[in-house]
Amino acid sequence: MLDSFTEVLNENGLITGFAIVGITMLISYILSDKLTKGRLNGSAIAIIIGLILAYLGGISTGGEKGLADIQMFSGIGLMGGGMLRDFAIVATAFEADFRELKNAGWAGVISLFAGLIISFIIGVVIALTFGYTDPVDLTTIGAGTATYIVGPVTGTAIGASSEVIALSVAAGLVKSVLTMIGTPLVAKYISLDNPRTALVFGGLMGTTSGVSAGLAATDIKLVPYGAMTATFFTGLGVLLCPSVLFIATKAIFG
Repeated sequence: MLDSFTEVLNENGLITGFAIVGITMLISYILSDKLTKGRLNGSAIAIIIGLILAYLGGISTGGEKGLADIQMFSGIGLMGGGMLRDFAIVATAFEADFRELKNAGWAGVISLFAGLIISFIIGVVIALTFGYTDPVDLTTIGAGTATYIVGPVTGTAIGASSEVIALSVAAGLVKSVLTMIGTPLVAKYISLDNPRTALVFGGLMGTTSGVSAGLAATDIKLVPYGAMTATFFTGLGVLLCPSVLFIATKAIFG
């Protein structure tokens, strides 16, 4: 019976992968609700669980693809591959409406560029302090500091190693979690209590999951505004980090 069940899972790797991710998301959102009352978004908990499982999978098999090195979980490797990743990014971008961005005015547009460039520079500085000097590594980690989506996309585009790409994801995850926790604590000090400031805040911080969870803990009505500019932030990062910002980094450190 068990052998037959295992064989079915092995032969349907992608379906098994979707099932595991779905169960992980369910558990993560239950933990988010029960343990943090929603302040730490379920997606962040799911990412942390995913990183732990990937580490344990890599340790147990001595492989290079984390949990996907185990045959039963090989479909997760396909889910995390470039094809579905790019599809997810495009799907996210389709939720954005340029007419709504215009409502934010120049402040919203400036916040997008300022937030991206400041995050990128902070990431590059942190990478330098840890001894990274190659422009490809610096750009990938800087892009990851923008968001944990922009980092892997940039790293893949410019040929970064898998270790550096993993670091970029970790940098983006730390930013996302800090944004979730810190937003309700600083909201009243930065007048984060209306749609306009929520739009600017989303553009400055960029991380959609972090901004959404942070605003949800502050005022649920502000979530759509912050999430919208944060979504644009990701699109802008995917556009500028592997191109303009990589060229600039290479000109300085190449």
